[in-house]
Amino acid sequence: MRKLVPSLLSADLWCLKDQLDVLKQYQVDTLHVDVMDGNFVPNISMGVPLVESLRKHSDFSLDVHLMIANPERFIETFREAGADLLTVHIEATYHIHRLIQQIRNVGCKAGVSLNPGTPLELIKPILHMVDLVLVMSVNPGFGGQDFLPETLSKVKMLHQWKQEREDYKYIVEVDGGINRSNVEQVLAAGAEWIVSGSGVFKGDLKTNLDQLNEILLKYN
Repeated sequence: MRKLVPSLLSADLWCLKDQLDVLKQYQVDTLHVDVMDGNFVPNISMGVPLVESLRKHSDFSLDVHLMIANPERFIETFREAGADLLTVHIEATYHIHRLIQQIRNVGCKAGVSLNPGTPLELIKPILHMVDLVLVMSVNPGFGGQDFLPETLSKVKMLHQWKQEREDYKYIVEVDGGINRSNVEQVLAAGAEWIVSGSGVFKGDLKTNLDQLNEILLKYN
């Protein structure tokens, strides 16, 4: 099932409740929460208080993307805050196998992400363990960047591997620079969850959702 997962990195926090109400009208059920520490990536963004607030006041599923150094330190904290799915970067840990087990042990679904310059083969040993693979189609750290088309080869390969192995149950998610001008090529490559920040929140929210959903319908 292909679906849109709006990234709150580009939302207007002053108007967040109103924007979330619109997303509900469009049957959006999952939000992407980008957590940045100014260390692993050159920016600082949302953290535990926002996840806690979203969990307390809404019933969205929370797809929390940890772009932080030493994510092992915060797995239980984000689970307690209300995360449903925790995605960590292969580049941020020396022990990805142990980290995925840690996420599962606290009761979250587990995702792994990789930057545009990281070879896909590095995550192959844990693909049977994860619920989601997040392909970054920009270098993480800032919203509003241009989509990198060379990352589509990773999406195609992940889709192919999933067809070939019964024990691969992961969702293929893509994040970075996706909007109505390029979402179709991302879907055609095999992406299932489309993360979009500026493509959803920049400009008129309802118009953006109408246009993106019209394209998504072709693939469902």
